[in-house]
Amino acid sequence: MPESDKLVLVYLGRIDEKVDRVNDAVRDIKFRATNLEEGQAGIQRRFDPLEARLDRIERRLDLVDLPH
Repeated sequence: MPESDKLVLVYLGRIDEKVDRVNDAVRDIKFRATNLEEGQAGIQRRFDPLEARLDRIERRLDLVDLPH
């Protein structure tokens, strides 16, 4: 095998390793983003009842104008 072919194979192997590392990094980022989204949804679910409760309190204390 000519030396140039061996060199090409070496570089292709390095490129393949780098692509694998990028794929692993992207997989990790997707996993972490999913965890953040799920956490944010959980927080929103906890605040929804509080918002409704606050709205009722404000209406009972006449702190807001009711729509006509």
